[in-house]
Amino acid sequence: MIGWRHRIRNYPAVAGATAGAGPSAYSNRAQRESQKWREVIASVTVGTENSAPIEIHYEDHGSGRPIVLIHGYPLNGNSWERQERELLANGYRVITYDRRGFGKSSQPTFGYDYDTFAGDLEVLMVHLDLRDAVLVGFSMGSGEVIRYLATYGSARVRKAALLGTIPPFVLKTDDNPEGVDGKIFADIEAAIVTDRYAFFEGFFNNFYNVDVLGGTRISDRAWQASFNVAAGSSPHATYACVDTWLTDFRADLPKIDVPVLVLHGTEDRILPFEATAARLPALIADCTLVPVEGGPHNIAWTYPEEVNAALLTFLG
Repeated sequence: MIGWRHRIRNYPAVAGATAGAGPSAYSNRAQRESQKWREVIASVTVGTENSAPIEIHYEDHGSGRPIVLIHGYPLNGNSWERQERELLANGYRVITYDRRGFGKSSQPTFGYDYDTFAGDLEVLMVHLDLRDAVLVGFSMGSGEVIRYLATYGSARVRKAALLGTIPPFVLKTDDNPEGVDGKIFADIEAAIVTDRYAFFEGFFNNFYNVDVLGGTRISDRAWQASFNVAAGSSPHATYACVDTWLTDFRADLPKIDVPVLVLHGTEDRILPFEATAARLPALIADCTLVPVEGGPHNIAWTYPEEVNAALLTFLG
């Protein structure tokens, strides 16, 4: 941003405008430069809040069949770096984006539900005119994949992959005894209200199973990078998304009509394997489950060799 402003101030034509060409010349040049900047920082508008647009930031790299990578809470699209590198090397076009409230996307105070998240994804899919795509979702992103396919169908999608999956339904109820007790989520919300930065510390320790994998599969610096991204997320989104985790996807799953790969760490402390991934082969028509032995919640970072190998095999 500093460099862009420097170029505007020192652009010869702009200097001439300020010297005698009049303010309109400066304004026109500045508008063109601003447009160039917006084109570099790619985004698509998905709505408005009061007078401000709600924009979803995305990155679009490579060529070939498109793969859309949808990040988990409370990270951003860059969290896929260990997958993006391999996918690009294998000839795929890779699209990542930041969910509303996170990363470089807008931070509105509404829309933190899976119908809206799926709608944001549909706007992006249409904007880029993606076809024959593969949707890959991690954690919260797995919910976007399922709700998108159940709502918008598979006309643009040929396959889907879920990592650290949140479906089918994480909350324990009378008809869902495999779920997690609701008090845990109430405690999370209370912790976020009290001190969300302290909450993030404990969350990421379990996100990566730091007590077991720290210093080997997750470094202090990588942990800190995740914390920094989370700290920059919307305080409103940080809190609102907790209730969204409790979405019941059981009615969505029979509507999935593309092959689905499920990759999940057997030692996941955020979304326990038996309560989530282990149940999906019985609920999705064409589902391949690959347990990652010893893996924590974020297997994309801690077990990239296993994840990438399984993903590339699935992609065909």
